[in-house]
Formats: sequence, C-alpha cells, structure tokens
Amino acid sequence: MILYPAIDLKDGRCVRLLRGDMNKATVFGEDPAAQAESFEKAGCGWIHLVDLNGAFEGRPVNAGAVEAILDRISVPAQLGGGIRDMATIETWLDRGLARVILGTVAVEDPDLVREAARAFPGKIAVGLDARNGRVATRGWANETDLDVTDLARSFEDAGVAAIIYTDIDRDGAMGGPNIAATETLARAIEIPVIASGGVSSMEDLLALRDTGVIAGAISGRALYDGAIDLKAAAQALGA
Repeated sequence: MILYPAIDLKDGRCVRLLRGDMNKATVFGEDPAAQAESFEKAGCGWIHLVDLNGAFEGRPVNAGAVEAILDRISVPAQLGGGIRDMATIETWLDRGLARVILGTVAVEDPDLVREAARAFPGKIAVGLDARNGRVATRGWANETDLDVTDLARSFEDAGVAAIIYTDIDRDGAMGGPNIAATETLARAIEIPVIASGGVSSMEDLLALRDTGVIAGAISGRALYDGAIDLKAAAQALGA
C-alpha cells in the first residue's frame, strides 16, 4: 500500500482544514516546496497535493506553490483542486505532474474524465468526496444525492488510474479513517482505491493495508503533528 503525504495549499501556504471548512484552517508551513522535500527525504514514494483555493474557485490558484514543489522533488506528485477542463489538465501534466485528480467534473462533466483518461493513460484519477456516502463537490460546499459507489462504478470502463475516496467528516479530525466504507468501495470496483480522511496513526495505516484491497492512503495532519512518523510508516508499508 502506498502512503501519500498530503500538502494542502491555501494562499500559498501548507494548511489542514477541519472537515473541509476553509474557515477552520491550521497553517503548518510557509514553504510548501521545503515541506515536500522533507517528505521525500523521509522516504515517501508519492506526494499528494491539493489546491484548496482552486477547489472553491474552479481554477488553479496556487500554481506558483505547486510549480515550486515540482521543481524541488523527484518523486511523482498528484494534484487536485480547480482542474475542470482539458487545457488545465494538459498544462499540469506538461509541467511535470504524474497524475491529475478530477473531482467536481466527475459529477458535472463525466465525459471530460473519460476523454482525459483516454488521452493520458494512467495519469487521471477521480476524487470522490462524500458525507454519509453521498458525493460532495466544489470544495465540499455542494452536497449531491449521488451514491459514491454508483458514481465510481460509472468510471469502471473509463481507464482512470485510481479513485481517491475521502470521508469529509473524518478529514482533519484525527479520528481515524472510515475503513469499512473505503473497503466496501474497494471491493465493489476494479479501480484501485486510495483512502483519505482521518488517517491519524500507524494503526490506521496497518488496518487499511490489512484489508488487502486498499491501494493507498493519504495522510496530512498526522504527519505534521508527529502522530505518524513518515520514515517508519514508509518502511513498514513499503511505500
């Protein structure tokens, strides 16, 4: 199972939100590129990036910070937030991102996901963020009636590289991930599933790994707080 250290970007800084609330942001660093470099030195194999401002505004906002990160690291990185058209997808992949995460457009324009996955095999992931099993979009501000598993299944034949499943109510709360829901989703589809939201201890990571069906886990606050030692976790998971 791959461990993805998360760098969430708001106004050019590293932050973590509590349950997706932009008004409840804790700043963990002023230099995202240095943070990314420290994650790489600790042994991670990937880095997960989120443009939080972009998710709300529907366009890239923290491009400068993302580019600085890409210039500093050699491990692959994936980015979500505000990526809602083919031109933006192409631009980010040309700038060196290994994978682009499409969230809101997976609901609002699923044909774009399919087009992008065909054009860029292995480089398109779908981010499904949910409360009580229902998908939320536009920086989690808009809750829909769409069932997570049904939406994920609709992309089975699209060729997407991964589904990133976030339980919003667990995100940033340090209360543990929704292992049962994530495992249920992973068993329901063939697309690799990456767990996100609430991953706050080594025990959480091992529990996710031991399901045998979850491909990866994203963790942010626990790494900044020291609740998870990234070097030890990466070694334990082979991540």
